[in-house]
Formats: sequence, C-alpha cells, structure tokens
Amino acid sequence: MQKPIYIIGVGAIGMTLAVLLKQASKEVILIRGRQDSRPETQDARITLDFIDGITLEATVPISTLDQFMVLDGFILLTTKAYGNPELAQRLIGKTGKSPIVLLQNGLRIEEPFIDADFPEVYRCVLLATSQVQAPYSVRYKPVAASPIGVIRGHESSLAELIEQLNTAQFPFRMEEAIQRAVWEKVISNCVFNAVCPLLGVDNGIFHRNALALALAREIIDECLAVANEVGIMLNRMDVENRLLQISQRSDGQLISTLVDINQGHPTEIESLNLAVARLAQRLGKPNLANRTRLLGELIQLKSALSQVP
Repeated sequence: MQKPIYIIGVGAIGMTLAVLLKQASKEVILIRGRQDSRPETQDARITLDFIDGITLEATVPISTLDQFMVLDGFILLTTKAYGNPELAQRLIGKTGKSPIVLLQNGLRIEEPFIDADFPEVYRCVLLATSQVQAPYSVRYKPVAASPIGVIRGHESSLAELIEQLNTAQFPFRMEEAIQRAVWEKVISNCVFNAVCPLLGVDNGIFHRNALALALAREIIDECLAVANEVGIMLNRMDVENRLLQISQRSDGQLISTLVDINQGHPTEIESLNLAVARLAQRLGKPNLANRTRLLGELIQLKSALSQVP
C-alpha cells in the first residue's frame, strides 16, 4: 500500500514537489508550517512553470498540522530552518517511525530533531531553484540531482525514500558523505544569500560580473577555512565551479533571502553566514570568518529594517 507524502511548507520548493509527485500518481498532502487564520483544509490548484516554457498543474490538498494525530508516511520539511526548534516540538508524538527529510539550507539545522529523538532523520541538499510568482504559482528550474544522506536512520530506508520521491524533473540521489554536500551548499548559500540581497540583484550576477565573483571567492575561502577546521576538506575549484553553475542556471531568478526581505519576512541568514561565524568563534578562530560574518550581520540588519512597520 502506497504511503502518503506529507510536505510541510507551502513555499516554492514545497509546491514544486507537490505538483511533480502528484503528477507521478503519489498521494501528496501539503501542510502549512505555521498556524494561521486560513481554512483548516482546502484544495489548491498549483501551477508549475519550467524555465523552458513547459507548464504542469495539479490539485493538492493543503491542511494544517493540527488536523493530524499521526503522520504515517514520508515527511518532507521545506519550511525555513529557523522554525525547526518549534516544528520539532509540534511533531513530537505525531510521526511514529515515519522518516523525516530536511530539504532546507544551513548548518546543524537537524539538531532539534536529533535532540527530540526522532528515529529517522535525513538531510537533502537541494540542487534546484524555484520562485513563487503568484499565489499557487511557481517558476522552477532543476540544476542537478539533489543528494540525500542519513543523519539518523538506515541506508535501506533511504533507498526506499529516494524511490518514492524521485521524478524525472526533480531527481534525488543517495549520498554517503552528506555533511560534505551540506558544507558545499552552505558555502554557496553564504555567497548568494548575502551578496545578492545586499546588491538587490538576481543569482546570475556572479557569472556576469567579475567584481561580484571576486567577492564570492573571498567568502568561499573563509568558509573553506572554517570547514577544514572541523575536518571537512573540500576542493576550492569544485566549490567555485558549482557556484558558477548555479549562477548560470538560475540567471534572472532571485535568491530566497532577497524575496524574504522584500516581503518583510525573516531570513535564513542565522543558519548560513552567522552559523559559520559562530562556529569559527567556538573554534577560537573568529578571524577566519570576518567577511562572512559582516555580510551576515548586514543581511540581519536589512531584514530587521524591512520588518519595521
């Protein structure tokens, strides 16, 4: 019997996955990450526009977490990671043995779920870009197969999980060295999620502008130095090439942090630049992340100013 896929987070990635999985004949339920005054359950017709002009649509039920006593299936988290401590507490007693997959950005974002003793926790490093265009309308572009690895659980369960989630338009793959992949993505995010919002530009700036790329290289070097201190050894050119690949393939798209600031919402910068800076501080080497920390603090300030009534 096919188990349902619960996607917590009705944002760009959550809606993208919902449409593609629904198109693949999966049972999909979107769950709002926060409590609000909207109807407890509703059906939404979601439109997914690909960069190449193809459009897909699917009708997906959207509900609230309070409507479920038990989430018996596969649980995907596509909410912003700053909400994980609260979300982990709300999920206690609801998930049973269901695997939880974090499709989120940031360092150590899985800790609230480990601390709460959830039995199966997996991390996904998203290698795709998507952007909400209008209510229930998303623009999407895949970059590469997104790796998923075990934080707590079993590789056999992970293989089943990937089989359930995999689609041609949003592929996933198993990754044994998931923390290496996490750091690679975090470093890219420390560049995109700081520089693009401060300049007010799209993701393509780094392959278009030499000065922006030079700044990106400084951030990459700092983050690599911190990663090395905790035993994560990455190839500098591989990281830069991946950043340029993302920049080229998401040319014209806005990074989520810029969208959040424009809409007066909190950002993920605490789990990105500022998390790298805190780690450097704990290691007794705060100067390793000076530029990374400064850019993170500027984003933090810009975000706070955007939320002032």
